[in-house]
Amino acid sequence: MPDHIPRPERRGVRRLFARTSWPEARFLADVLRTETVGGALLLVGAVIALVWANSPAGDAYAELGRWVPWPGGSTLHLDLDLATWAADGLLAVFFFVVGLELKREFVAGDLRDPRRAALPVVAAVGGMALPALIYVGVNLAAGGEGLRGWAIPTATDIAFALAVLAVIGAYLPQGLRAFLLTLAVVDDLLAITIIAVFYTDGFTPLPLLGALLPIALFGLLVQRRRTWWWALVPLALAAWALVHSSGVHATVAGVLLGFTVPVLAGRGPHGRALPGLAERLEHRWRPVSAGFAVPVFAFFAAGVSLRDADLGAVLTDPIVLGIVLALVVGKCVGILGSTYLLARFTRARLDEEITWSDLLGVSLLAGIGFTVSLLIGELAFGVDGVEGAHVKAAVLAGSLTSALLATAVLTRRNAAYRAVARREQVDLDRDGVPDVYQRPDG
Repeated sequence: MPDHIPRPERRGVRRLFARTSWPEARFLADVLRTETVGGALLLVGAVIALVWANSPAGDAYAELGRWVPWPGGSTLHLDLDLATWAADGLLAVFFFVVGLELKREFVAGDLRDPRRAALPVVAAVGGMALPALIYVGVNLAAGGEGLRGWAIPTATDIAFALAVLAVIGAYLPQGLRAFLLTLAVVDDLLAITIIAVFYTDGFTPLPLLGALLPIALFGLLVQRRRTWWWALVPLALAAWALVHSSGVHATVAGVLLGFTVPVLAGRGPHGRALPGLAERLEHRWRPVSAGFAVPVFAFFAAGVSLRDADLGAVLTDPIVLGIVLALVVGKCVGILGSTYLLARFTRARLDEEITWSDLLGVSLLAGIGFTVSLLIGELAFGVDGVEGAHVKAAVLAGSLTSALLATAVLTRRNAAYRAVARREQVDLDRDGVPDVYQRPDG
């Protein structure tokens, strides 16, 4: 560094070189942060799994998922196969990012204001309760053997839903995305609670109590803005291993660690809000989650083989019927109905930009329950076996149907908003000011 450059400028030059180093890696990370790319990679992982599982080499796919890379790790129950590592280990990264997003929403986002959060929060609850009731009703009518999978259709996949909305909704109101994001965040919080409470086998309290120590140390460091990777990463791994050893699903550790990260960072020059540590960590870890953790999980979770399956038995299985009906019908009616009732009988109101037709599309979109639904399906029925295969097929079919119906509705709404945007650029009276048109009615 030349001596004639003053110290403040030297620091600026160093930061500049730090920003411009490894431009390819930074470009790739920025690409992976976009919702469309994350959703596309998730879809690619699922498609590759489906094709491979139903190809002549399908046995190799099954053997790959059952391979145990560390067979000697039974002390902390770490002698897991690759498919379980993807569900328990990699998804912890995804849920860490979810935890950061949840914390930001509660502290500085829409969930901070109860009046603004009321509609999407109630919509999320309605969108989980009705699918569960539909699933339970279908399976009770068939004898009740599949009741332990009641929570499978309650989840909404944030990555997939936002990716579809980003692809087809260039002209849709921004408030619609905020509504879907808030709904999906609350949905994930409730799904995490369901996993921790209802899908924990062989609970051992001592390791869970032991996990509080690394989580507390992790929280102490991040609260003091200490981002030493050599300390935070081992603490996070220790917390994950202890939570996993306790019998609680290990992804809960990711959420708890995310909740410890501070959101607010004070004000900078001219009163501008500074990005908090939660936002910075989310920015850093989202490419890992969207570009690696979730697609790899989808690859191992979505590979249902139908080569020797009895399609008639699949289509008439109450587990399959319950999941598909719950995702396609239950999610839509639950979200739309609960939102309408709250707006009808209270002072809660939709965003001025959003019509009920827009909300219909988002309600259908919430029926994409891919990632968390597959995870709950594995916890309820296991990875192997007929029931596990039927759950995967049902989640894929229900999510795909919901995505196609939502695309049809939202594409039509997007075209209406695009027409309005074009008309707003027209100056009919030639006064130099574009004429203003109201939103398209639903």
